[in-house]
Amino acid sequence: MSKMKTFLFASAAALVTLPAFAETHIMVQDAYARASGLSAKAGAAFMQIMNHGDEADQLIDVRSDIAKRVELHTHKIDDQGVAKMMHVPEGFAIPASGMHELKRGGDHVMFMGLKGKILDGDVVTVTLVFEKAGELVVEIPVDLKRGQMGSEMKMNQGAMDHSNMDHGNMNQGEGAASGASN
Repeated sequence: MSKMKTFLFASAAALVTLPAFAETHIMVQDAYARASGLSAKAGAAFMQIMNHGDEADQLIDVRSDIAKRVELHTHKIDDQGVAKMMHVPEGFAIPASGMHELKRGGDHVMFMGLKGKILDGDVVTVTLVFEKAGELVVEIPVDLKRGQMGSEMKMNQGAMDHSNMDHGNMNQGEGAASGASN
């Protein structure tokens, strides 16, 4: 590897390992993105969003060029015990001096209609939009190895089993979520 490539790779690696800040009180850490396979049409991103400020804030939108649609999503269990993934247009509250975690089986960033493959080790750029803090651009590493079912899923594995997941209208049209990764 040439010295220039080594320098660029090291610089990019440093960018994704540092926490991201907005207006000095919002911090994002432990972010990663994934898709369920090379032919997946959908993917997701997960992270911890900390608010070190004295006022609550709200994550109200998310943008990225890697997909046709990017939305804030969560899972809800219906009366039959089936987990349904759904768009959360109002976003997520980030409490003052607190944290909100975007994790598998819960709140997350959803990429629908991926424009290309996301490969292990890639970095995706995502813009988080906060009601008060404004925009925060985050470089998120793709980590397909972290896609294994974690301890947060084992607590209620039956209700959150992805094979029973109803993706609602996301399986139709351009924004199809077949191959979704949560």
